Order: sequence, then structure tokens, then C-alpha cells
Amino acid sequence: MNMIKKFISYYKPHKKLFFLDLLCAFTVAICDLFYPIIARNIINDYVPNQNLRLLIVWSVALLFIYILKAALNWFIQYYGHIVGVRMQADMRRDVFARLQKLPFSFFDENKTGTIMSRIINDLMDISELAHHGPEDLFISIITLIGSFIILSTINVPLTVIIFLSLPPLVWFSMKMRRNMSNAFTKTREEIAEVNASLENSIAGIRVSRAYTNSKYEERKFHNYNESFKAARAAAYKVMAHFSAGMGLFMDLLYLLVLVVGGMFYFKGIINVGDFAMYILFISMFLNPLKRLVQFYEQLQNGMTGFQRFEQLMAVAEEPEAEDAIEIDKLNGVIDFKNVSFQYENGILNEDGEESDENNLILNNLSLHIEQGKTVAIVGPSGGGKTTLCHLIPRFYEISSGEIAIDGHDITTLTRNSLRKNIGIVAQDVFLFTGTIKENILYGNLEATDEEVIEAAKKANIHDYILSLENGYDTYVGERGVKLSGGQKQRISIARVFLKNPSILILDEATSALDNATEMIIQSALEELSRGRTSIIVAHRLSTIKNADEIIVLTDEGIKEIGNHETLIKKNGIYAELYNYQFKEVS
Repeated sequence: MNMIKKFISYYKPHKKLFFLDLLCAFTVAICDLFYPIIARNIINDYVPNQNLRLLIVWSVALLFIYILKAALNWFIQYYGHIVGVRMQADMRRDVFARLQKLPFSFFDENKTGTIMSRIINDLMDISELAHHGPEDLFISIITLIGSFIILSTINVPLTVIIFLSLPPLVWFSMKMRRNMSNAFTKTREEIAEVNASLENSIAGIRVSRAYTNSKYEERKFHNYNESFKAARAAAYKVMAHFSAGMGLFMDLLYLLVLVVGGMFYFKGIINVGDFAMYILFISMFLNPLKRLVQFYEQLQNGMTGFQRFEQLMAVAEEPEAEDAIEIDKLNGVIDFKNVSFQYENGILNEDGEESDENNLILNNLSLHIEQGKTVAIVGPSGGGKTTLCHLIPRFYEISSGEIAIDGHDITTLTRNSLRKNIGIVAQDVFLFTGTIKENILYGNLEATDEEVIEAAKKANIHDYILSLENGYDTYVGERGVKLSGGQKQRISIARVFLKNPSILILDEATSALDNATEMIIQSALEELSRGRTSIIVAHRLSTIKNADEIIVLTDEGIKEIGNHETLIKKNGIYAELYNYQFKEVS
């Protein structure tokens, strides 16, 4: 019931157009009721009595009714669908806004293609239900009630006999409803898997081609496609039972009218005009029943989709304290106080391994970072370096302890104001489909062209951009596919320059680049770090020699702290890692 109320609530912004659509549908239903009555009068009165004037008058009236119906049906078809499309757009707006507030753990657990299927495919069927559902139901009810009243004025016993055939039809429909619901839910799940597989294969097309695994991708997609085909076939089988059963009931109803009505005519209870009127009404009577069949199909499709939409809308947003502080500028003093963290069960950690209850990524970690200092975090894989960086902007919630910035527990700050003060440059750069300028502007959407150019200059990418035919308006392709890794990285650096945050996080920002490109970008990163509290995660230790402080983090916690010279002299883990890399280079 709550789900139905929620669905109805989406009609409210469009209620004027919706009720106008229902008024037109009501008028169409009333118009349909006139034809059998006029036909009966023509057969019983105007033709036998050769009343040409009334025959012409009512024929013209019928013509007017048909023209009116055509106009009303045009309105219903066009504006009725407009209501559905607008409701669909409202739902898509709401679910997209919801996605912007969901925790990162949700995206860790759910495939992109599955989420897209819920937003696109499911809402498409909801749109059809929103338009046709109420309209078909309304017209059917009006036609059935109107038919009963009119037929009762002619012959009550025959009318009662006809309408007594409806309860078995209703019982059959209700019995089939659950089976249809389950079948359509299954098809939703399978088409979501098809979309997820498709999205994943397209995104990784270069990898599959490079490893000549196109046939493997085809087989994988084929399996998902076959599962969907089987689920859809099962759904159509249930629909076939429903439609065939409903068709049989309708045919039997028509036969009932012919047999019983014929007997009433033979006995003189009704005349030929009344008999013809009953036959015409039954033909009309079958139309609302067919509409009800269509309504059930739309209901199952639409409500199954809406149920999945509601499930997505019910996912808890990132928690925000009711009295959270909106802070404009943070200085960048960071404190980790006895922080412990583990990923939720089933979520992959930073090394792609599934965590369990005993797998603490960080355990009782304490750390103080001074304002404006550059702190590098190094250590073996699996020690929690990237995780530590993700905790500062609250991409994930810590299990225990406290993270404070300038003395403020970050859970007491609004996420927006916290993240506004943090800039991130990661190894895996994401560029949005669009132009170079649009991607740099993502750091500050209100920035001027001059500010964009200045940011590009600081990131050492301005001269390259000017060498392009379209300059800053150059289209970068999906995820920046038309640019090299170094070019994408420098654009992401320009984006952070434009944001101008107090805290900078560099997470393996140059590890995927060649040495020449790394040298170019390293100077940009040093410029970017100047005057900011900077946290650098790096495997290439040569890039963090000048850091104010270097922290060696392992799966057992912080093992060493100091600057480069101090840690080399200590001859511990850092010295071993550094000497090993130095030997590799030489």
C-alpha cells in the first residue's frame, strides 16, 4: 500500500493534465455507450416506421460523436503519454539525486550496468503504466457500469446472467497475478545482468582485444543473454496462460449472449432491436475486458519496475549529523586518533581481496600531520595507504576512533564543506566525456577562462592544449580516451589547481607514467603541493625524497616515521625499499 501511495505521489505535479486526460477518457467511454442505443432505435423505430428525418439526424449525431472521439483519442494518446514521460523524468531525477548521496560501499557492491538498467529500463515501463494504467482502468469501469445500467433498463434477467459471468474472470485474473509478478521480477534481474555485462565489455574493449579474448567476451555475454531469454520466455508463458484464459472467458461470454439472448428473443421477451443492442453491447463489453488484460500486464511490468526503483531509493544515504557544521576554509591540521577500519563483508579491499570480520585494514592508528607539511606514506601493498586517504574525505566511515581536521571531528562537518577543502589526484584519472575546458572547470564551475588558463599553465599542459586544433574546446572522448596518460594526469592536476583546496591527496599520481612524463608532472605536483597540507602515497620513493615526513605503513600499523635522511640512516624498512628500487633503476 505504501508503494502505491508513493507511486500516486508522482502524479501530483502533473495532476491538472492527468485529470484532463481522465476526463477525455471518461467522455470517450460515454460516447461508446451511445452507439448501441442509437442502433437499437434505428432498428426498432426509424427503419420500420420509415422515419427518414430521425434516421438522418441520429446518423449526423453519430458522425459528430465519432469526430469528437477522434479528437479526444488524439489528446489521450499525446498528452497521456506526456504525463507518463514527465513522471518518468521526475523519478529519474530523484533516483539520480539519490545516487549522488549514496555511500561508496554501494557502488563497490553494485554493477554500473545494473544501476543503469534500474534508471532506464525499469522507469520506461513505469511511464507506460503511469499513462495507460489509470486510463484503461477508468474507461473499463465506466463502460462496464454504463453497460450494466443501460442493459438493465431493457431486460434485468438477461443482464444479470451476463454479469454473473464476471466473478470467475476476476478470480482467474487474481490467481494469475502472483505468477506474473514473479516472472516479470525475474526478467528485470536478468536484463540488468545483460546491461552490466555489456557495459563492462564495452568499457574493457581495448583489454579484450589486446589479449585476443573477444570470443570469451562473446561467450560470457551469450550466457547472460540466454538467461534473460529464458526468463523472458517464462514470463511470456505465464502471460500466455493469462491471455488465453481471458480470451476463453470473453468468447464464452459472447456465446452466452447469443444463446441466452436468442432464447429470450424466441420467447418474445426481447425484440430484434433489443437483441441487436445486446450483441453490440457485448462487443463493446469485451473491449474493457481486453483493456483490463492489458492493464494487468502493464501493472506487473510497471509495479515490478517501481518496486526496484523504490529499493534503490530506500538505500541509506551517506550519514550526516543533524547539527553538522558548514565550514568555509580549513587550515589542514590532520589528526588520526586511534582509528580502526575494516571494509564491510563482501566488499573488496584496495588489493582486490574480499575482506572478512577479522581483516582490519587499519588498527588503532594514530597520526598527526601539521598544517602545510608534505607527508608521504609508503609501504608494502595491503598496508592501508589508499584506505587512509579515502577516510579523510569520508569516502568510507571509520569503524572506531576519530579523524579531526583543525580540531574538528570530520563527522561534525558537512560532507560538502569537508570535501570542498580536499583535492585528490589519483593514479586512475577519470575525465568526463566533453572538452578539455569542461574537465578543468570541474574543479570550480564558476571559474573564468583566465583562471582555467592559469590552472593549465601551472599544470604544464597549457602549451600542449594550444597546439591542438580546437584548443581548450578539444573533445577528449569517453573517459579521456583521446589523450595520453600524462596528458590526462596534467588535466586532473589543473582541475585541482582550479579548486585550490587546503588539503591535497596524491594517491600514486605518477606511478603509471614513464620516467620522462613523470618528471614533467612531478614539477607540477610540487607546485600544487606548495602551501598546502599534502599527503602523498607513492611506490616510487624517488618522488618523495623531499617530503617533510615519510611514514612507513604496513598491515601491522605505522612502523617508521621521519624524513628521507633519517630513515635511510635508520636502515629499516624504508631504507630496504629505497635501496631495492635504486638497484632496479641502476
